[in-house]
Amino acid sequence: MSTTTQLRRERPRCRIAPSVLALLESARQGLVAAECDPSPAGRYVGAHLAALRAAAAIVAARAEPAAPRKKRPQSVWELLPRVEPTLSEWAAFFAAGAGKRAAAEAGLPRAVSAREADELLRDADTFVSLAESALGMPAQSPLPLRAAM
Repeated sequence: MSTTTQLRRERPRCRIAPSVLALLESARQGLVAAECDPSPAGRYVGAHLAALRAAAAIVAARAEPAAPRKKRPQSVWELLPRVEPTLSEWAAFFAAGAGKRAAAEAGLPRAVSAREADELLRDADTFVSLAESALGMPAQSPLPLRAAM
């Protein structure tokens, strides 16, 4: 059964847009895919992108339409603390890892270690759960994450 189907059966506390539910489901699926990836770089990238999708879900659910301005585009990690201040430290944490994710995506050798990838995977799983909770979603089972190496 898909996560979206489970979420509909358990009825979230508030009405959540289908696009937000889709981002959360994509985040959960990304965590599962990252857990199965044999390469540290693949696990790191997958975990970081899962967290990014969960943050985007919160921003999509909570952000007020802004007046058109001539400002530079902002990352979800810059927007998240404005709409959910309790996740400010998480936003800073994942923003700091964006460069490492880019290096891993580019295939740079030794961009991330197996330990870094597994730690980020655990952190991303925690973050996705916090994002779901912030949106009033029922708790999801955490991943059966691999033991730290």
